Amino acid sequence: MKQIGFDALLHNLDPLGWIVLVTLVIMSVSSWYFIVANAIRNAMVRSRADKVIDGFWNTGSTQEAIRELEAQPKSEPFSKIALDAASAVAHHQQAAAGGNGLAQTLSRSEFIDRALRQAVARESLRLEGGLTLLATVGSSAPFVGLLGTVWGIYNALIGIAAAGNASMVAVAGPVGESLIMTAIGLFTAIPAVLAYNFFNRSNRLTYAQFDEFAHDLHDFFATGARVEGK
Repeated sequence: MKQIGFDALLHNLDPLGWIVLVTLVIMSVSSWYFIVANAIRNAMVRSRADKVIDGFWNTGSTQEAIRELEAQPKSEPFSKIALDAASAVAHHQQAAAGGNGLAQTLSRSEFIDRALRQAVARESLRLEGGLTLLATVGSSAPFVGLLGTVWGIYNALIGIAAAGNASMVAVAGPVGESLIMTAIGLFTAIPAVLAYNFFNRSNRLTYAQFDEFAHDLHDFFATGARVEGK
């Protein structure tokens, strides 16, 4: 019974068992990478959000606000949404001054609205980086571990039958080693599922901020003034 454990499992693995174990290790490392990366990114976005939004509305002029936005890190989403709106306004003004058909096809409001929708969609997609992998690991890792367990028990039973020894000691060792695969699969899946649910909820709150800020920006750039009460 002293031989039961992870070391004994490693020594008794066949090629399929190694494939299962390596797959679980890769899943675990990948999911933890995205857990840490998303946690850092989301914390930075949430910590800067109010500062960027308030800084935009509290500056003395639009040009000064744009300079403040351009000074933000490239990974900061709220500043990029506002800069896209400002760029759309400037582009539409140039088109109107040059007699371009674009200004006649789309009004200033429609052009800004299209730019804001694209910016919000782009920044929302960036926040979702790694969530697909977390969902995949959370849903598939237990089954990968179970495959390793089933295959290990199958090989263990064949070995026991060949040896002609069906005592509890002979059965418990190989079967116990095989069940470790299921445990590894669960330890891989549980953090991924919890992280996916947490980031999914956190992102929904950020998406709501994106939409609110985008609506305010649309009102501001389309009319020249922020709508009162916002």
